[in-house]
Amino acid sequence: MARFLHLADIHLGFDRYDSKERTRDFFYALEDAINQYAIAEQVDFVVIVGDLFEHRNIQPGTLNQAQHCLRELKDAGIPVIAIEGNHDNRPYGVKTNWLRYLADWGLLILLEPGDVASGEPLYSPWKDGFGGYIDLDCGVRVIGSQWYGASAPQAIEQIAEAMQDLPPSPGQTVFLLHHGMEGQIARYQGALRYSDVLPLKQAGVDYLALGHIHKNYEQEGWIFNPGSIEANNIEESNFKRGVYLVEISDRGVQAELKTDFYQRSIVRLRLKTKGQETLEELEQAALTMIQTAIQQKQIVPDDAPIVELRIEGEVGFDRLDFDVRQLQRQLQQMSNALIFLLKYEVDSVAYGSPLSEDASRLQIEQEVFTDLLSGYTQYRKRASELAQGLIDLKDRQLEGRSEGELFELVETILNRENS
Repeated sequence: MARFLHLADIHLGFDRYDSKERTRDFFYALEDAINQYAIAEQVDFVVIVGDLFEHRNIQPGTLNQAQHCLRELKDAGIPVIAIEGNHDNRPYGVKTNWLRYLADWGLLILLEPGDVASGEPLYSPWKDGFGGYIDLDCGVRVIGSQWYGASAPQAIEQIAEAMQDLPPSPGQTVFLLHHGMEGQIARYQGALRYSDVLPLKQAGVDYLALGHIHKNYEQEGWIFNPGSIEANNIEESNFKRGVYLVEISDRGVQAELKTDFYQRSIVRLRLKTKGQETLEELEQAALTMIQTAIQQKQIVPDDAPIVELRIEGEVGFDRLDFDVRQLQRQLQQMSNALIFLLKYEVDSVAYGSPLSEDASRLQIEQEVFTDLLSGYTQYRKRASELAQGLIDLKDRQLEGRSEGELFELVETILNRENS
């Protein structure tokens, strides 16, 4: 029996939201996961199925984070086997990248299929830092691949054929593939069908270790995707994700998803407007929602969470009058959020009174002004009366009345409103 830890989509160097602390979250998650479920569990090996890094070009601090974690595993005598993902693969025509750098320093085993077009075999045993597969002392063969994109189905057919020509495996076979299966997330083009990966099973793969999709899933007892170790955006906070602690033997596969490691709390809230609220009432409703979430322990300020508040619906005032930035600062201070995202996605209330085809110009003007005024909470109750006042103002301006007389009429209309 062999035991290993299956990681994918670590994304060290994540830099969305322009927060250094959020960038460090991905390092803390990796460090905690390997300490709890690799080193403490004394696994035989660790696999990283693509996207160790967020970018091909990384900052020195990001490289230090990777080296620190990999050295911890090396000091514990646990080999790390990795493949490239779409985020950290080398550009076409380039022979090296940061994964190759880490491999050259002996911190991981980078599995790379051969260049068939150049006359190399697709798979040769890993030796002196290079190769497409490795037979480990624990009796498991691990076979690597690369990022194939849309050509993955054709590549898998070639891989399955090449596997038939390999020497017999010493035991179970684990295959590393950075690609996603269909039906797991929306808006994902190029996902693999089950029939696309079945040739790998027929060629002897006991455990298909996937990456790429940041959501946990498994299929048919041999296909496993742990998901990312941290949420790369707010939407992913709803995904189940983690790392797999796996036991594999002649009796089969036991893969347990582990999620109890460092991950920053993410809270998503939604405030629905009805168009009846004043600007001040809407601001107060947002403040009250955050206060309630804190009281109910949904938001724990000491955890410095990431919070999203989405305001949706209609408002009875000019939507641009709402000072989103000022309210966002207030809510961030109240919640002590590391990142507070205030999504203001509303429409101004639209009114449209039905008019007959033979309506007079006066009737049309009356209804147009009434509809415009009714869109503002503070004018709605007196919309008809104020509409008539605007018509009077328009008529007097067309008659050439003096500015003083026009201002006097405006004052009269406003005084009526305040009386």
